[in-house]
Amino acid sequence: MIDSPETVAIAALYRPHASGAWRLERGQQVLARGYWSPLQLVEVIALQRDDDIWMSLTPLEIESEQIGVEAAYGHVAILGLGMGWAAAACALKPEVTRVTVIERDPDVIALHAELDLFGRLPGDAGAKVRIVEADALAWVADAPVDVMIADIWLPLVSDGRIDEIRQMQANIAATKVYFWGQELEIARHARAAGRDCDAAGIAATVADFALPLIGPDTPDYPARLRAAAEGWMRDRWRCAAAA
Repeated sequence: MIDSPETVAIAALYRPHASGAWRLERGQQVLARGYWSPLQLVEVIALQRDDDIWMSLTPLEIESEQIGVEAAYGHVAILGLGMGWAAAACALKPEVTRVTVIERDPDVIALHAELDLFGRLPGDAGAKVRIVEADALAWVADAPVDVMIADIWLPLVSDGRIDEIRQMQANIAATKVYFWGQELEIARHARAAGRDCDAAGIAATVADFALPLIGPDTPDYPARLRAAAEGWMRDRWRCAAAA
């Protein structure tokens, strides 16, 4: 996925730009570890606000949305515009007929209006994309949604994320759901419940979430989940008392 033709084609469309407090920058070569893959040398393309990087086109960011993008079909609702990579990658899929992106920050929307990432996608893929200025936690779907992909957070792990996903899903009622940091949330909730991160432990934890999550039923999911948790959880495990 990192070196897929789609990702390479999207990366080529980014150029340095600014809108309000937001800056899109590219060019620095760094060693970066993926969500579950090892270190590799990459060019960083990043969306930054003040001193905070909100999104970057790196192995971590791409792999941490890969499962949702690969499973996307029909009408896809993406919560959080960011650099637009997930929306563009979904729009390039023939199985996807429509992409609705929800973004509350008008400066991010303005940046994309000037960058015209979607309008420069190959073929007519960009015509599938619609951007709506709204709060992801309040937006109510105006048409049936097949897949919801949520990525509105700055930290990779944050408390209360499952409740926020449930709130989004209550408004959207998507057939399938994927969210940024999903594997880490499953891992830390499983640990708090005293479960292993094997297929059975993952299934039981996802059942507790009561969300139609994408990914847990795939054969290699436990291995990818454990690799992500070992690489990125650090000291952010839930304690049993907080379960």
